[in-house]
Amino acid sequence: MKKPNLILFGIDSLRADHMSLYGYHRLTTPHMDKLAAAGCVFENAFSPSIPTTPGYASMFTGMDCFGTDVVALRHEGGLGSHLKTLAEVLGDEGYNTTCVGFSGNPASRGFQNYIDFPGWGSWEEGRSPKAENLNKVAIPELKRLAGEQKPFFLFLRHMDPHSPYLPPYPFERIFYGGDEFDPNNRSLEPVMSFKPFRDYFASWFPLGCTDKDYIIAQYDGALAYMDVCIANFIAVVRALGIEENTLMVFVSDHGETLYDHECWFDHHGLYDCTLHIPLFFYMPGKVPAGRRYKDYVHMKDVMPTILDLLGIKTDIQFDGRSLVPLFEGKPREQEPEYYITEATWMRKHGWRTPEWKYIHALEPDFHFKPKIELYNLLKDPEENHNVADENPEVVRMLEKRMQNWIAKRERETGRTNPMYTNLNWHGKGVQIKSSKQAYNLLYLGSPKTAQALQARELQRQRGQKEL
Repeated sequence: MKKPNLILFGIDSLRADHMSLYGYHRLTTPHMDKLAAAGCVFENAFSPSIPTTPGYASMFTGMDCFGTDVVALRHEGGLGSHLKTLAEVLGDEGYNTTCVGFSGNPASRGFQNYIDFPGWGSWEEGRSPKAENLNKVAIPELKRLAGEQKPFFLFLRHMDPHSPYLPPYPFERIFYGGDEFDPNNRSLEPVMSFKPFRDYFASWFPLGCTDKDYIIAQYDGALAYMDVCIANFIAVVRALGIEENTLMVFVSDHGETLYDHECWFDHHGLYDCTLHIPLFFYMPGKVPAGRRYKDYVHMKDVMPTILDLLGIKTDIQFDGRSLVPLFEGKPREQEPEYYITEATWMRKHGWRTPEWKYIHALEPDFHFKPKIELYNLLKDPEENHNVADENPEVVRMLEKRMQNWIAKRERETGRTNPMYTNLNWHGKGVQIKSSKQAYNLLYLGSPKTAQALQARELQRQRGQKEL
């Protein structure tokens, strides 16, 4: 019998708390919910180093950010030669390996085949069937791989939850019945006043949209649309007769900020909406059905768990640890407190415990937030009230624990903390000295493009009225 196949669904920008799987009030992911109910679900899975590049680097190597030496979205260079990726390990074990939708990123090293698909979109291009575009290239590849004598590893990077949120009809309105152009609704005014992102938003928000809830409903609609397309993909897996011998893993590289923390419709900010990710495993007969775990687990645990379930042993000393003991009813020591990092539109690190979230800015950010943030996660789970000034002793304690951990990992790896060495994290070649500098320097989108799009949209609307 062939070794088990692996299909890894890496869903970009999927925040766990907007999945019905995790109790969201909207039924956004019914098909994934049903599959997860027949497998093992982790309720407290976190991606400690965000966003995409460090998140996937950790997942594909089983290492933390000290082990990968990757913390920045715009990581300079490739993965270090000291690392071996999941694709490389499985390739050496005789697997055919294919990556869909993630070519060119340093974290995707080692696949034998790379296939891309249209996974972005804009208002000018119209509604964006991202998941269908993925299926159009992934399903033929799935059929090819299933017909080979070798086992396979197929990685699918879904992009539907990533902005721009442009789900096709009818998904754009399944969670919204209001008037997105209500002139009395001003909830998008602060969003469109945010200079670094407003031109990007103008390229995909409907012209004249005033309601933040409409944009959030687009995110949720994109999840529901993607969920249906994933159901289509799973149906093909079953039709091919390979479900019993295929491990399926669902995970995200990071979550998403919607209208949270003034980090509008993006994935920056070391808040739990961005760090908390979905994670579940499904394989009939191999992964127990109907299990949900509250244990704290991390992105670095994904690769060791996969290899354990596939029955593949390596001599790699992972930073992460397999979750299989939990499947077998055995104890597994948790890591309830851990180091967190980001280098996206701001450079920050911090320390998270079950009770506290501590954030320390290494450079000023473009939201003019304070250098030090502290949140009591038990009293304030949405992290809306910075209590650093009222709790200086907690700030000192968490800073010390964080610095002790940094020193420990630097000794163990023989490398300086990458948060201290990746100084060109934004690609601008300068170090940010003030929030005002960051606000004027860091920019997403083109004003010229946005203006042209708006002009064309106005002309179109005028033409329709004249008709």
